[in-house]
Amino acid sequence: MEHLELFFKSVFIDNMVFATFLGMCSYLAVSKKVTTAVGLGAAVIFVMAITVPLNWLLDMYLLKDGALAWLGPEYASYDLSFLSFIMFIATIATMVQLVEIVVEKFSPALYNSLGIFLPLIAVNCAILGGSLFMQSREIQTVGLAFNYGVSSGIGWFLAIVAIAAIREKIRYSNVPPALRGLGITFIITGLMAIGFMSFGGMLTGGEEEEAPAKVETAKIISADQENEIANNTKVLQ
Repeated sequence: MEHLELFFKSVFIDNMVFATFLGMCSYLAVSKKVTTAVGLGAAVIFVMAITVPLNWLLDMYLLKDGALAWLGPEYASYDLSFLSFIMFIATIATMVQLVEIVVEKFSPALYNSLGIFLPLIAVNCAILGGSLFMQSREIQTVGLAFNYGVSSGIGWFLAIVAIAAIREKIRYSNVPPALRGLGITFIITGLMAIGFMSFGGMLTGGEEEEAPAKVETAKIISADQENEIANNTKVLQ
């Protein structure tokens, strides 16, 4: 259940694009065609699926305060968390180079269409944000970290594919000249973000059921207080 909740929350509620607006450079630049968007989105999923659990292991057994206790008691007080950015980016850059080699080998057309944005995945703030969010949210296990990496990548994939499909249709629409290009894209992105905000009710719907019970309890307490006040008033009289 915990894995399922984390998956849906990462894909729909805490979507990297629509909730935190991370990875917008690639999102806007490579979303002109669906085929290109699918290729980049798949690459992002792969990189996040590998880097987030790897960075979790680095954080858990090397970087965080007391992580080096497994080396001996004398290392238990060491805190290497100041190296988090450097280590996380190094891991991401390594995986991006692997993805670039694979894409160039098996799909030269996709490699050429992605252009400079494929190696720029290494500095894509959505991928680095996935590792940093994993660290700040204190995800407990490497399995949950893998789940979070995959689901966050899928959320980014859905966002870029959706906007690419819309932008292909917009070419045949009568968009006002002042809004053509990035203008209408930003407006559509904002409207999609508002739509994704509605998914927040999936995790908060159960909390509303407790409110009537609290109100009824408050009414009972207030009624008891009124009776007590009335009895005390009679005694005084």
